[in-house]
Amino acid sequence: MNFLPNDTLAGYARTAVDLRTRMVDYHRGPLATQYLEEFFASRLTSPAPGAGPEGMAKVLDAARAITANPWRFGEPYVIAPAMTAIIAAAAAALDLTGEVLPADVAPDDGGVLFLPEPIYHRGHNGEVSSIGAITWARTTNTGSGRSFWAIVGWADRHDPHDPSAARRRAHLTDRPDLARQFGPYVLTEFTQIPIGQPVDPRPDLPVLDGDDRDWEPAPDGRFCIDETTTPMRACAAVAYAFWRIQAQPLATVAAAPVDRAARRRAVRAGIRHDTRVVMLRRTSPLAEPGVGEPKWHYRVRFVVRGHWRRLIGRDGDPYRIWINAHIKGPNGAPLLHGEKVAVLARRTPPLEGRGDTSPGAGAPLDR
Repeated sequence: MNFLPNDTLAGYARTAVDLRTRMVDYHRGPLATQYLEEFFASRLTSPAPGAGPEGMAKVLDAARAITANPWRFGEPYVIAPAMTAIIAAAAAALDLTGEVLPADVAPDDGGVLFLPEPIYHRGHNGEVSSIGAITWARTTNTGSGRSFWAIVGWADRHDPHDPSAARRRAHLTDRPDLARQFGPYVLTEFTQIPIGQPVDPRPDLPVLDGDDRDWEPAPDGRFCIDETTTPMRACAAVAYAFWRIQAQPLATVAAAPVDRAARRRAVRAGIRHDTRVVMLRRTSPLAEPGVGEPKWHYRVRFVVRGHWRRLIGRDGDPYRIWINAHIKGPNGAPLLHGEKVAVLARRTPPLEGRGDTSPGAGAPLDR
């Protein structure tokens, strides 16, 4: 995996800078152009504008800008693992057919969205692939003058649970020199969403015989969008769901601190380093505080780490008890695996006259 599990905000920012730097280097090499040519040659269903080699060259030039520029100039976001299931569920149920989207629906004209916990999608051929990152860019068709969002899906190349990554590694077994030229993400999807125009219905999928379809199972415990039943491409649905949810009270967007070394690498590479982490607000007040009514109601379950609880005895003397790790929340609610952020605080001196030397006394705050 490109991201470490249970990373901190600073870790997310540091990893995002490293991944974007490597993707910028990848797009500067010859393999990016060759891969893009093969990718679009197998997917173009209509002649390029102007037809002939010159028209195809224009299409490839525009595609290079659309796929490469967001990694360098786009606004970077990271979805915390606790938000992944919410984004995926919203994307799977999304249908924008006939909707007219404004130009300000996205938080920026170009951006990069990282998914430390990838979302998977199954194509019409039954194969499963990961969505480890999504880039978007606002562009205009010079021929028609219509504006649209160009959305690109990228698979996590090092995802151990991704069947497509395993197939890719098998294909490159005899070409280690070629494998080293790839970046941490591999382009797997390209789609568009119009701006200011009704969204067209998705074209009918080609009919495949059972012998031509290898129906792969999704990784255990991971969310998988089945594109054979959804009205939108998975990467476009995930991008739009993220755009809308990150602006809702359900989510909170935190600026991740960047250490000096990562900031210097970003400056040398000429990329943005103001990474933002989108996290879930864990509780919400459903009612005004009143007598006998709790102020907070939990709609999810989450893990509470072991901690000391300070109490006051009947004689007024303070004491502490250890609370073991446990799961909090109503029975049957979804279990969230939230991010962990370590906060270092000044060491607390022992209470005068107690000489408290029990485990955890004066330990750094860790929440």
